[in-house]
Amino acid sequence: MTKLPTVLIPLLVFTALASGCATTEPRYSSHNQSNVRSTPYRSIGVIESIERREGNDSALLGTVVGGVVGAAVGHQVGEGRTNDVATVAGAAGGAVIGRKIDKAHDRNNDDSYAISVRFSNGNRQTFAQTGIGRLHVGDRVLIEDGNVRKL
Repeated sequence: MTKLPTVLIPLLVFTALASGCATTEPRYSSHNQSNVRSTPYRSIGVIESIERREGNDSALLGTVVGGVVGAAVGHQVGEGRTNDVATVAGAAGGAVIGRKIDKAHDRNNDDSYAISVRFSNGNRQTFAQTGIGRLHVGDRVLIEDGNVRKL
């Protein structure tokens, strides 16, 4: 049982460092992020484009952490060749379980939409919204407190 603390300390350090890399912020590739904002007033415009922004689907962190934890647990089993097989099996099983847990967590993060609206003065603004309902390109919309809704 002396192997556990030796494996556990690097694992905890890795987990702490890796968790700092995770982000839940949406990424906007084709629009300047400074254009995405909330507006505290009412305004009317026309939808120019609607782009779906999917949540994080990689599950890489869960796979890596699950694999490392699984390998550490598997390494505690047996001696010699049995120990090697248990370590590999633990890493594979842990990676699969870690990925499933990470995917299940990401499923709770709703997709968002970047809705680009053109106003009568020619200005264009992009709004981030979690749902679009029955909004379509070309619809006249009301912008109220940063939310886009059909007129």
